[in-house]
Amino acid sequence: MEKYNWLDKELYPFNTKTENIDGYKMSYVDEGVGDNLLFIHGTPSWSFEFRKLIVGLKGKFRCIAPDHIGFGLSAKPIGIDYSPAGHAIRLKLFIEKLQLKQIHLVVHDFGGPVGLSTAMEIPGNILSISILNTWMWSLNEYSHFTTPAKLIQTGLGKFLYEKLNFSAKVLIKGGFFDKRKLTKRIHDQYKNAQDKDARKAAYQFALSLLGASSWYDELWDKRFELQNIPTTIFWGMNDKLLPANLLLDKWKVGFPNANVIEIENAGHFPQEENEEIIISTLRNQ
Repeated sequence: MEKYNWLDKELYPFNTKTENIDGYKMSYVDEGVGDNLLFIHGTPSWSFEFRKLIVGLKGKFRCIAPDHIGFGLSAKPIGIDYSPAGHAIRLKLFIEKLQLKQIHLVVHDFGGPVGLSTAMEIPGNILSISILNTWMWSLNEYSHFTTPAKLIQTGLGKFLYEKLNFSAKVLIKGGFFDKRKLTKRIHDQYKNAQDKDARKAAYQFALSLLGASSWYDELWDKRFELQNIPTTIFWGMNDKLLPANLLLDKWKVGFPNANVIEIENAGHFPQEENEEIIISTLRNQ
């Protein structure tokens, strides 16, 4: 762990494990006993974002939270497929490697399309789905996303992401409704995890916001494969990155039987700002 001398073990009090996935080391948290509760993170993040849920739920569940290859404590190779589809392939390999059955799936941000696409491959193995501030369809129709995407695709966008750590320094902060909850100590865990190699993976995710639109639409067209699985949608209603007024209604229409919990005092990271309601709901499902 010397390589990660920035890691705050009080905030992230887990003894992580590793598996070789597609030739690369994937780090993951594996805490507790019971049914499998599998957490899938987005960008520019890592399993750290689920630490409060893991602590609160490991008494009932076996909580498993991998870091995508390219993020967190996992390997950060150069030049591999960092598209959402690439991450989904590796997630399926991870599930197979650990022989995970009867999974309660929790997805957030880019972890939404990554995790849900994997769930579509093994729907009989998914007991429930929890969706936190994410999407699963093309965002091309929303100027909220197309305008910044034009900048991301430029040399300046690449420079901001790969050299200045823009996503961890700026977007993480912008994702919080109550900025007081993003202390310097917590923010450092997000920023330090985004070393120069991780920034390449984060930049590829950023390009995929619109660049993987056809793949997202294919997923949305197949959403019926998941509709018999009990689903809860947790939404931080003050999310400036993925605004509720743009995205939440489509989830409600696409998954009409889902239990929707609107969390007013949270932004893009409800698991950071109001974890109690998520813990209580998952514990009692």
